[in-house]
Amino acid sequence: MTSLQAVFWDVDGTLADTEMDGHRPAFNATFQDLNLPFSWDETLYADLLAIPGGKRRVQHYAMSLGMELSVEQIDQIRDRKRVHYRQRALDGAIRIRPGVDRMLAELNKQGVDQWIVTSSGRASVEALFSGQKGLERHFSGIVTADDVHSGKPAPDGYLEAHRRSGYPAASILTIEDSIAGFRASRAAGLSCLLTPSPWEEQLEASFTEAAAVFDHLGDLDRPMHQLAGPPCAGAKVTVEYLRSLLDQRG
Repeated sequence: MTSLQAVFWDVDGTLADTEMDGHRPAFNATFQDLNLPFSWDETLYADLLAIPGGKRRVQHYAMSLGMELSVEQIDQIRDRKRVHYRQRALDGAIRIRPGVDRMLAELNKQGVDQWIVTSSGRASVEALFSGQKGLERHFSGIVTADDVHSGKPAPDGYLEAHRRSGYPAASILTIEDSIAGFRASRAAGLSCLLTPSPWEEQLEASFTEAAAVFDHLGDLDRPMHQLAGPPCAGAKVTVEYLRSLLDQRG
């Protein structure tokens, strides 16, 4: 029988609704500050989310308009955007997804190690922590885009977290919301539970390959809805259910 020893969490769209409520308006405020002719509404931004990583996203969009931004301009956008994102986090604009606070606490109580693995930079993670007091204490380690050569869908982040944590791959479960994150987890040889973001249209085709799929992790006052995987009774995903996913795989 396999024992669940660690959960590796994605951040954007998985831990919190950071994309539409945090990153998108922070980018738009930055574009205004720097007099760039860009404005990302929710529909456009949802399409751009197919490109992991903010710097790559900006460069791709600029090139689609026939513009080529210099490295210095991209770095200026990144630095200014971090200021706006952190302020939105401090203002409480970014919401933790349903069931996440509960699951973090339950995993800690049962001695399951927890790590963050994200394609965002460390500054974005720290900004989220600044606006969500107490969130940081749940995590033993953090691997960001600053720590690896390639972001998701490359497996680099998960491989690095696996290496640093020292746990067997069979004892690790990842939680993701995107196709890029799912592919990164699979390429690293790790089981993945999905809580898809609503704009992730490509992800549905991979539901049968995931350990399980839910619209969110669930709370008593906000029941989850299961989309795929072994049946989970009740209103919420539990630690016992997470353990059972790895046990069945083993």
